[in-house]
Amino acid sequence: MIALIIGGSGSGKSAYAEKLVKQISQNNRVYIATMRVWDKESENRVARHRTQRAELGFETIECPVNLGDIQLPKDATVLLEDIPNLVANEMFDENGDVNRIISALQKLVSSCKNLVMVTGNVFADSGNYDSETQKYMRLLSEVNAAAAVLSDCGVEVVYTIPVPFKGELPCT
Repeated sequence: MIALIIGGSGSGKSAYAEKLVKQISQNNRVYIATMRVWDKESENRVARHRTQRAELGFETIECPVNLGDIQLPKDATVLLEDIPNLVANEMFDENGDVNRIISALQKLVSSCKNLVMVTGNVFADSGNYDSETQKYMRLLSEVNAAAAVLSDCGVEVVYTIPVPFKGELPCT
């Protein structure tokens, strides 16, 4: 099963994705964490996330760039958290390359038993953004679209309420 979970900041998308993974797999869970630690605030956020998932039975792989280099255990159920961080990291890393993300997602799909991808909905407002932000949003939309095509099912989490937009989830 390949699932795409999308939602705004603070929508509950990550908690929903973790719950979904717990329901579809009792073992061999891998959590791919894409957040890069830039400062004290992000360091605290990563520490909080590690604490939150400590009891969930995940092997955590920290992967801010080069997603395609990950070697997964056989029959793993993977939670990729999250695509917006990955796009930003590849976009702004000295050796980054956003173009490799879609092929890396395709590789994940073919190398794991289940994949739950978490992404953000940053497209709802109509702000006037600088060219770098517009480029980021365009690239993120391309990766999100590719992830949606790869997915068997998809859910937008709105105020903690899952709203299916593609296929049927095996559980909720």
